[in-house]
Amino acid sequence: MEKGYNSAASSQSEMPFALVQGEPLTVIPQDLYIPPDALLVFLEAFEGPLDLLLYLIKRQNIDILNIPIAAITKQYMEYIHMMDHLELELAAEYLVMASMLAEIKSRMLLPRPIETDDEDDPRAELVRRLQEYEQFKKAAEDLDALDRLEREIHLTSIDIPRFDIEVPMPEVSLADLMSAFRDVVNRAEQFASHHVDREPLSVRERMVIVLDRINADEFTSFIDFFEPGEGRMGVVVSFIAILELLKESLIELVQSKPYAPIYVKAKS
Repeated sequence: MEKGYNSAASSQSEMPFALVQGEPLTVIPQDLYIPPDALLVFLEAFEGPLDLLLYLIKRQNIDILNIPIAAITKQYMEYIHMMDHLELELAAEYLVMASMLAEIKSRMLLPRPIETDDEDDPRAELVRRLQEYEQFKKAAEDLDALDRLEREIHLTSIDIPRFDIEVPMPEVSLADLMSAFRDVVNRAEQFASHHVDREPLSVRERMVIVLDRINADEFTSFIDFFEPGEGRMGVVVSFIAILELLKESLIELVQSKPYAPIYVKAKS
């Protein structure tokens, strides 16, 4: 059992890391040589057979109206063989163009009359298609060179209308006023003392104090007119002073919404 285990472990450790021509390779050879053609870099990418032909013609500065069919056909077939050797997917249109080039080459080898028109040239149809393709390709390149703005990106401009909506201030109800006063009284009771002192409090004097603290342009919080340290009597006198001023139309009470804080300002 131990021998079989060692044999299995030895065979597992000697597993080949590569196969060279079907032979397992477990040790990197010391004279490892990488041939120059081991790595092929294919840079050109063509959109079709016409694009390949146009590339071959421009690369050699050949006049498109006088194409050497034999040379171009040879270079085209070399490209086809290279694609086949690299096991690249070869589109059927490349093979159709190869057969068309072979046909034009065979027709060029046939004798022709001395006086012939350009339309009888076997290359005329190919030249026409190459010129038309070149025009469309040049137009596509010119369009692609245009600015992205106003072509793929469009800016928008929106004028936001101004709405001047005047929201009327809701009137202060007596219930809201009494609720705010109750809160003030509850806070004043926290500072109540057991000393019995007679405090000289005057409603008229407190009315003057309230008028001195407000104006017609600014709002003053309702609770700012009460000093909890004065006790219940002081709070009541301040509240009566505000009611008297409100009765005489000398002040205004403003509230933004129900149950919201109440503000006081002088009547304009």
